[in-house]
Amino acid sequence: MSSHWSKISLAVVAGLLLVAGSRAVSAQAITRQTTDDATANTLSDEEQKAGWKLLFDGKTLTGWHTFKRTDVRPGWVVKDGTLACVDPHNAGDRCTNDQYSWYELSVDYNISEAGNSGIMYHVTDKGGAVWATGPEFQLEDNQKAADKIRCGWLYALYQPPLDPATGKTLDATKPVGQWNTVRLVLTPEKCEHYVNGVKYFEYVLGSEDFKDRVAKSKFGKMPDFAKSDTGYIALQGDHGQVAFRNIKVRPIEAK
Repeated sequence: MSSHWSKISLAVVAGLLLVAGSRAVSAQAITRQTTDDATANTLSDEEQKAGWKLLFDGKTLTGWHTFKRTDVRPGWVVKDGTLACVDPHNAGDRCTNDQYSWYELSVDYNISEAGNSGIMYHVTDKGGAVWATGPEFQLEDNQKAADKIRCGWLYALYQPPLDPATGKTLDATKPVGQWNTVRLVLTPEKCEHYVNGVKYFEYVLGSEDFKDRVAKSKFGKMPDFAKSDTGYIALQGDHGQVAFRNIKVRPIEAK
């Protein structure tokens, strides 16, 4: 066989191997996704023993209400095993029926392009909006969202340090279309924010540092902001489409 045809044959073989490899990677990704979907909105035996509780069963809207209403506005639906905000113009902010004090919260979210959402904690009915009383764990598309306060930050109060590897503010989020897992740990001693297993920062509610930051922010004019140590957990639903799953909480007893 001439060297010319040998080169063509080798190129064809290399191409076939590349396609096969790509298909194998895709198959692995699909398998992982299928596995994730199959175990979504469930608790393992270990989690149950540790005291975790599901806040969303993947099938119904039970356990939730729209802020200051008894029902759930139609912009929120159960879709493909997720709690999804499909119409931000008719969704509003969604609150748990139960109130919680100190706990560990874990949530998977998948946000739309340029989307913006958030998780508020210790929300009460005193304010005109959930963010008037509850601090916000920001969620958004870090690449295209208009708001410059990024995912994982405590809105307008705390943000992670610079990442030595990039010289930019730490960002552990995955791209739009992929599932991200955020974790919030609330105790009287300290609060911690995590994104995809990466710790962003910690702070102490009611500390002098916390109160000083609040006073210098827009929340300083809100008399009931961060004043309660118990309240609803709220999901923001008026700044873009977003889906949630694996919403679970583990109460922590104050020391």
